[in-house]
Amino acid sequence: LATGPRQNNSIFYEIRTYDIKPSKMKDFVEVVNKYFHLRTAHSELVGFWSAELGAMNKVVHVWKYDNFAHRAAVRHALTNDKDWQGKFLSSALPLIEKQHNEVAYLVPWCQLGKPPKEGGVYEWVTFRMKPGGPALWGEAFQAAINTHVSAGYTKLIGIFHTEYGLLNTVHVIWWNESPDHRAAGRHSAHEDARVVAAVRDSVRFLDSQENMLLIPLPCSPLK
Repeated sequence: LATGPRQNNSIFYEIRTYDIKPSKMKDFVEVVNKYFHLRTAHSELVGFWSAELGAMNKVVHVWKYDNFAHRAAVRHALTNDKDWQGKFLSSALPLIEKQHNEVAYLVPWCQLGKPPKEGGVYEWVTFRMKPGGPALWGEAFQAAINTHVSAGYTKLIGIFHTEYGLLNTVHVIWWNESPDHRAAGRHSAHEDARVVAAVRDSVRFLDSQENMLLIPLPCSPLK
């Protein structure tokens, strides 16, 4: 990790989080299922999930862009897409209470992965690290992640480090077959001396962390 470019190319990911009005979540999902193909015609969707645990009435979706010019061109095209504006946005915007976005890079030692099969659940873990950037905490954090991966208690999907938004933030996506499978893996990890030692070293640089259990929507490439 470095404080400069996160990878050898300009690809980045936009993470969009929407809080949906509590009484409108079902309506929002129906609108997404009906019209979201209009949005994915313009750029690549990585994943789209609704929160099951750790948050309520919240959705998270991640988009991949070649560079910032690519994103600008897509946003411009969307403003001129009458179907997108008239069918999806006109129906969805009244259902949304709040929107938030971040721009993030994949950490250079992690490739975006896929689950071994469909039908599981995703854990989205957000780490807020001490100021100083990856040059300060990157090595210890990487060691902690790699220890979890090698232990095999859960499947790593991706690790993103923010470039715009709340800085010194890392989002890690894990996949499990079920919430119970995730709970069993956590229990095993807590008793694994390798994991405990690696985590103990990395938490020196941690300010806070939170997580959500996410369920993929039908339109999500990551299912």
